Amino acid sequence: MPLIALTGGIASGKSTIAARLAEHGAVIVDADRIVRDVQAPGSPVLAAIAAAFGDDVIAEDGSLQRGVLGARVFGDQERLAQLNAIVHPAVREESARRFAAAFAADADAVVVYDVPLLVEARVDDPWELVVVADAPAEVRVRRLVELRGLTADEARARLASQVSDAERRAVGDVVIDTSGALERTHEQTDALWERIRPR
Repeated sequence: MPLIALTGGIASGKSTIAARLAEHGAVIVDADRIVRDVQAPGSPVLAAIAAAFGDDVIAEDGSLQRGVLGARVFGDQERLAQLNAIVHPAVREESARRFAAAFAADADAVVVYDVPLLVEARVDDPWELVVVADAPAEVRVRRLVELRGLTADEARARLASQVSDAERRAVGDVVIDTSGALERTHEQTDALWERIRPR
């Protein structure tokens, strides 16, 4: 019952690797989705965020206004730490619940935790393997501009706000280079699957 962490910076190709592993039969637990779920309208986490950052971070329909909250914490380490102290414990608890559910459903499952903030929040968890999606900064800037409509400056600011690629690679047991053709990323991911798949 391997529990694998998959991490990578913004636009690093992490989702491509996760999708390929899912095709092979891995159970993907998506940290970003858990964050959204624990911050759902009416949740204790959302109430705590509003108490800490102001009621105007909640829209009229009761949902979190991510842009408003983001602007409030972006570039402010103290406020970001305050937000993380609210969100991370809830995410940790919910992810543990989802891992357990996956293994309860299939004791031989390969569970992959797709987690952008591994280095920042979860690096010391007992992962069997840490996989890092890796591409040079300029490739990722180009992807953010072409695929997500950011300006080059906005894209570079996003990259600069995250931990360095070197820090991510340092915690990786497997580094998958996603800078080339899609087929090359798939080949590396397939080789990883051969290593981790149920025997």
